[in-house]
Amino acid sequence: MQEGELPVSEVYNVPAHISETAHVKDMETYRKMYDESINEPEKFWGRLANEHISWFRPFTDVRFGDFHDGNVSWFLNGQLNASYQCVDRHLKENGDKVAILWEGDDPQMVRKVTYKELHRDVCKLANAMKAHGVRKGDNVAIYMPMVPEAAVAMLACARIGAPHSMVFAGFSAEALRDRILDASAKVLITADEGLRGGRPVHLKQTADEALVACPTVQTVFVYKRTGNEAVPFHPPRDVWMHEAMAQQKPYCPCETMDSEDVLFLLYTSGSTGKPKGVQHTTGGYMLYAAVTSKYIFDIHPDSVYACVADVGWITGHTYIVYGPLSLGATTLMFESVPTYPNPSRYWDMVDRHKITIFYTSPTAIRALMKFGDEPVKKHDLSTLRVLGTVGEPINPPAWKWFYDVVGKGKCAVVDTYWQTETGGIIFSSLPGATPLKPGSTTFPFFGVKPVLIDEEKKEVIEGNNVKGLLAIASTWPSISRTIFNDHDRYFNTYLKAYPGLYVTGDGCHRDSDGYYWIIGRVDDVINVSGHRLGTAEVESALVAHDACSEAAVIGIPHEIKGQGIFCYCIFREGYTASEDVLVELKMEVRKHIGPFATPDHIVVVPGLPKTRSGKIMRRLLRKIATGFVHPDDLGDISTLAEPQVVEEIIAAVFAQVPGMKKQEHTA
Repeated sequence: MQEGELPVSEVYNVPAHISETAHVKDMETYRKMYDESINEPEKFWGRLANEHISWFRPFTDVRFGDFHDGNVSWFLNGQLNASYQCVDRHLKENGDKVAILWEGDDPQMVRKVTYKELHRDVCKLANAMKAHGVRKGDNVAIYMPMVPEAAVAMLACARIGAPHSMVFAGFSAEALRDRILDASAKVLITADEGLRGGRPVHLKQTADEALVACPTVQTVFVYKRTGNEAVPFHPPRDVWMHEAMAQQKPYCPCETMDSEDVLFLLYTSGSTGKPKGVQHTTGGYMLYAAVTSKYIFDIHPDSVYACVADVGWITGHTYIVYGPLSLGATTLMFESVPTYPNPSRYWDMVDRHKITIFYTSPTAIRALMKFGDEPVKKHDLSTLRVLGTVGEPINPPAWKWFYDVVGKGKCAVVDTYWQTETGGIIFSSLPGATPLKPGSTTFPFFGVKPVLIDEEKKEVIEGNNVKGLLAIASTWPSISRTIFNDHDRYFNTYLKAYPGLYVTGDGCHRDSDGYYWIIGRVDDVINVSGHRLGTAEVESALVAHDACSEAAVIGIPHEIKGQGIFCYCIFREGYTASEDVLVELKMEVRKHIGPFATPDHIVVVPGLPKTRSGKIMRRLLRKIATGFVHPDDLGDISTLAEPQVVEEIIAAVFAQVPGMKKQEHTA
């Protein structure tokens, strides 16, 4: 296979019944809309902004600035409020409609929150925060489990103009502390505990550990999730959320926010080790959240939409809360994990709630594949119309299983690509229009003009059947505006290297048909004897073998080749790590990529070190593969869903890799 080429991929046409009712019914319509969005962006986005946003004051200009100087603004001088956009404007006609459908850790625990009830609770919490001194512009930290009150907290902050900084509930005390300190948060909203997979998550205890070093926090609102009386409580700083809300009236006026006023901060890990507070503003973000939700998931008034991500990540912000609620949809919040109490959990939930749109991660799909088809087949999934994936490139076998077994070949699959910084999806198929290629994120969304860059030559690569660094040559409404209190870092990280372009940091193929394939982070690229390989490419080849249900690949130092390829594989039931199977796996990689990509080591492991959001902690795998096994050398593993898997992986590596030697502890 030549540099830049992709394996020939079969094309799946759009099911006719999906196109009939879709917002975008065919590729001709997509191309017409896309061309307008690129060639006449003011006209295109101005029209959509007036159709989808309830403005308190109209905007005077659609956009200003570009990536050259990092000064991007949208819908200048327009005024609105995100809480009003998501709640108030639906009350008159759809007040009794279910806004949030919540399923707890126990599948029998279900709540249905109508738009009227959501409005009441948002207003009461907003008033409670105001009573405790929170004012427009104050940053509020949120450290919550997946309960409706997490969405209530976000919307209450938006209502009074207090930017929220949501911290994923799986983060450690140190990570929470760093994010609170960087944002100078005045208030923390948390819970006594969370529940996940039948086990308590000690949120308040962790929060207390963090707050020892957070003098800016004056008030802690505590949501009573489990009622465990052993949970620490420290009045007057700590206030029970339900008691504080009970004292307040059920109406709070909305602050009038400029389109460019900050809506939220969301911290991502930085290459320097210091988290980056990615900052999103109100007008452009809200429009893009609404429009991408509408067109990519094809949301209609009768849709039951389920994104099973966590609100602690950007996926939960945009596609659990702000996007679906802006459209007046019913959005599901899911507290548990896909395998609790059994591997049928997702499909049982789809069956009971008659879910029509289901959005999850490739990691979850691959984890469920190893249990076979039976857990899926015993449930009625006939209400499903659209299936979606997010978080990482999906390998074709997992895509096909999702399409064939879960969707019965009758659903559209949207393989979405985006980042915390982009605010919303920037590449995806459209359910009623785009012919699909398993593993490809297909085409750019409206307003997104992609380019591929040759990193060595520092120039744009034209044409098809090419590979390069993915960048975007146009601004779009939801692009992050800066990093909180560090615009130089924002400019240097994303914009400086290639003036006029936003650099995603991901490698990408553009195939002979113009379809886009995300390879993965360029820092996840392995350089083997001068050949640059995305780890996702090797992983995709491994899971193409029947024995392997999931794989994680990292590069390790190699005396001759520069880097060698080290593979961690989870096997399906019924397969063992025989020499024959390991040889077959290596041959699978050679077949898909080439002889130069032959793995140096394949280790069969019982699991992978994943955060609760499903991300694989690759730095841990790199450490273990090079012999570092001392706990202090492995770093913080408190965010792992199953920390005990680390010891099991270490044991597997030392049992299966000949001559593996433990490195000296570096302390």
